[in-house]
Formats: sequence, C-alpha cells, structure tokens
Amino acid sequence: MARDKVILAYSGGLDTSVAVKWIQEKYNLDVITFTCDLGQGRELEGIRQKALKTGAVEAVIKDARNLFVDYFVWPSLLAGTMYEGKYPLATALGRPLIAWQMVEVAREFGAVAVAHGCTGKGNDQVRFDVSVQTLAPHLKVIAPVREWHWTRTEELEYAAQHGIEVQATKQSIYSVDQNLWGRSIEAGVLEDPWVAPPADTYQWTVDPRQAPDAPIEVVIEFDQGRPTVLDGEKLDGVSLIEKLNKLGGAHGVGRVDHVENRLVGIKSREIYEAPAAIILHKAHQELEYLTLSRQAQRFKTYVSQTCADIIYDGLWFSAFHQDLMGFVEKNQRFVTGAVRMQLYKGGCNVMGRKSDYSLYSPALATYEAGDQFPHETAVGFIKIHGLAQQTQARQQLLKGEPSVQPARIMPPAGS
Repeated sequence: MARDKVILAYSGGLDTSVAVKWIQEKYNLDVITFTCDLGQGRELEGIRQKALKTGAVEAVIKDARNLFVDYFVWPSLLAGTMYEGKYPLATALGRPLIAWQMVEVAREFGAVAVAHGCTGKGNDQVRFDVSVQTLAPHLKVIAPVREWHWTRTEELEYAAQHGIEVQATKQSIYSVDQNLWGRSIEAGVLEDPWVAPPADTYQWTVDPRQAPDAPIEVVIEFDQGRPTVLDGEKLDGVSLIEKLNKLGGAHGVGRVDHVENRLVGIKSREIYEAPAAIILHKAHQELEYLTLSRQAQRFKTYVSQTCADIIYDGLWFSAFHQDLMGFVEKNQRFVTGAVRMQLYKGGCNVMGRKSDYSLYSPALATYEAGDQFPHETAVGFIKIHGLAQQTQARQQLLKGEPSVQPARIMPPAGS
C-alpha cells in the first residue's frame, strides 16, 4: 500500500539529514526532499545523492537564484530593510521563497504535508509555518527538531546509530545557513556574547587586519533603486552580488556581530557575513540621500523599519507588506545614478555619488562665486520658524522666571 508523501526542506546538514529517517519512523510517510538553490555554494548533486542514500524516495532540486534576487533580495534592498539596523535579512528572505516552492512541489507530488528542520525557539519555524499556512492551509506542517527536543550531541548519536553521514562534530558545533545575500552562524561558543568569534567562524571575509594595505574603489550604478552595473560592466543580479561578495570579502567587509531580538521573545547572539549586502545597502542609501526629498527620505525610514520587521517576523505574504512595497516602488522611481564606494580593511565608505535626478544644487550649496541662495529672505524665514517657540516661552516657560532653565529640559542624574 502506497504511503502518503511529505516534502522536506533539505539542506544536507545535521537536522534535515536526521529528519529524513525520523519522519519515516514517526509519521510513516514517504519523504521527498526539496533543496532550493539560493546560492549556497554547495555541490547540489552531492546533496541529492545524500538525500536518496539517507532514505528519501525522491530528491528535488531547483535553481531559484534569479527568483531569489529579482523577487526577494532587490525588493528588500529597495525598501532598505536592515533588521535592527544591522542584519540584512539573508536567511529571512530565503524562507518565504523556499516555502512557496515547497508548496508548489507538494501540489506536483500530491503530498499531504511539508516539513522543515527549524527549532522551537528560532525565527525560521515561524517563517516556514506562517508562509505555508497562508499559501496552502490544507497542508500539515511537520517540524521534527521542534518535536524531538534533542541536544546536538544526541542528534549526532542518532545519526551514527542509523548510518547517516553528517559534517557537524561534537567539537565544532556551529549552525550555519547561507545564500547569495549572506551567511548566518550561531551556536557553540558563539552563544556567549562576551566571547569573540573564533577565526573559523568566518568563511567569506578575511580578517580586516590581514586585508590588503591598499584600498580599492568600486562604482555601482542603480536604475530605479536596483543595482545594474558594477565598475562599468552590466551584470545580472546574481553575478553582481557574487562579484561584490568576493571583492568585499577580500577586504574584510561584511562582518556583523549582533545580539538581536528574536520574534519568540529571546535575545540571540548571531554572526553574519554579508559583503555584497552591506556594500549595496550603504551605496543605495547614499543615492537616496541625493535623490529623495526630506519628507520622502524621513518617511522611508519608517517604512524600512516596518518592512524589516515584516520580513524578519515571517509575514512576507501579508497584504500590509504588499501595500508598503507599493509605496517603495513609487519612492524609488528617481533613485537612479552611480555611487563610488571604497573598501578598506573592513570598512565600506562612500567616496562619491551622482545622479541625473539629484536634488543637490551646487548653485544653492556653494559659498563661492555663483551662489544663488536668496540670503535676503533668511531673516524673515527665521522669524516665522521660531514664532511658535517664542510665543510659548512668553506665555508659559518665562512666566515668573528670568530665563528658560536648561534643567527643565533634562535634569542632572539623581536630582
């Protein structure tokens, strides 16, 4: 009698490798593994063979790198989403895409469930579960790691008992996830936020102290917010990101050490490597400073923070997210131009920017000959600008007082 099928998001790592066998034993389901290539840099045929060797009845692999960049990474970049100002959301951006594709595979094979290897206190479980339940509420979601409550050591023992090959060891227990947009590392000694990340934590970036002594400059051209040209060469999104990852990594750019607030209510110490993401976010923001009005730029800051929370919290497919991205699309229509960035020993700094839509006027900004600023209007402008504050001071702050006291604004500590 044929068994029902489950689609397992499969990376070939410890958790998902063990999950293949465990789901068969616990749920009596045939496991079809699904590996979505988002630029992990791994040999995919080896992953497919490993899945079949571990017991999967089918092993599906999909190259989704262009989908990832065009429909997830670039929208995130345009929106300026950096979670808590530090994390460019590489893993968080990949999860809704994987969930979407898993639903499609489940429909193709007539599966009754999907499964993932997320823990019970991570963010990814939320991203997978909510996305799947939104796109295909009829599918059951199985999360083995959330159910079995094993330590990593116990997982390794289970793998050894069942002849499952894994790379993790008891001496080096890192949890790593990576795609084109970045690399996330956690667990092991990294769980102590006082401990500096060991050298083997980093794989994409050289130690800034060992980076070249001479800086390099890169010129990135944007078209309506999207990067299209690097150093004069027109590139597709995947190639542009890959090239910037190598350039930035070689100069130690892109390391992030962050104690972040997880959705489930705990703080977690995370290490990220994201050279291209860090460079592009900074360059993109610099071009926005040049081309957006003050009001648009300030409001965009709020939208950026809100979109970052939406992505981090697993609500990519919400109507509210779609509404906000409608604003972002309009907001970016004049964010076209070039930015020159310097990469040097872990630093990434803007050296120049230009745009045909620039709101910077040399004639108004200059202090030299050719100054066209209407200086004669300044006195009247200042009077109007300060009118409300001066009225309040006369009617409230100065009544019975010789002057406004600074202590009224912020009294000394302990007073």
